[in-house]
Amino acid sequence: LSGPTVFAIIYSSVTIWAALYSRILLGRELNLVQWIGIAIVFCGLAMTALHSLDAGHSVFIGACLVLAGSSLHAMTYVISEKIMTVGDAADKISVRANCAVQGIVATIILAVWQIAYTIPRFQELVAAPMAEAGSSYWDALLILGLIGAANLVHALSFFHTLAHFPGGAVSAGIMKGLQAVLVFFLTSLIFCGKTGGEEMCFTSLKFASLIVVVSGVVLYGVATEAKRRQVSVSAMIGARGFKRIPDVDSGSECV
Repeated sequence: LSGPTVFAIIYSSVTIWAALYSRILLGRELNLVQWIGIAIVFCGLAMTALHSLDAGHSVFIGACLVLAGSSLHAMTYVISEKIMTVGDAADKISVRANCAVQGIVATIILAVWQIAYTIPRFQELVAAPMAEAGSSYWDALLILGLIGAANLVHALSFFHTLAHFPGGAVSAGIMKGLQAVLVFFLTSLIFCGKTGGEEMCFTSLKFASLIVVVSGVVLYGVATEAKRRQVSVSAMIGARGFKRIPDVDSGSECV
């Protein structure tokens, strides 16, 4: 509905949604610069919404769905980080366990959908489009297998980032923002004028929206890293305490 370029812009907001949910669910404090970054991102999203309205009703509906999906995806980041890093060792689950549980649940839901919806319409939804494209079932199985392998690598990397990389959910969100930028440019390069409509193509308003959103994401990321370093230095100083230094002139000691 919205097209990959609008999707790329909106999906960059995952970082900001992750920050807001981290504040709510993990109790992380946000400083002024971080809030400014969040505000900049939402300004960029507003620009994208205006463009979606001009592009048509279906594109706007698609943009709203992508926005809701981005928010829910970010919530998944934060909840996953919480159950892997917060609490006693007995309350935490490992990266592999988290990945496995979510994968099993998703597989069950997908299987139910395929059985209830896709199989009764197999000829219309699968067989006919494959015949039109000249694809065989072996081609389809190979493509699906490669997608599954890529998703496995993606999921393991994602959960490892949440559990062990500085910044947790926010760092994972920044990586998603980078992914969105690459999708934006590659979609315009490969598909514009060849398939779909205007939603596939590069425009000045889309580019401006992307710049605004990514700028807000980067500003938030820089502020978060600076805050993390400041907290680390303060904790280090507090742990070491004050050493008593001899006063050479008086023979006494001073703090």
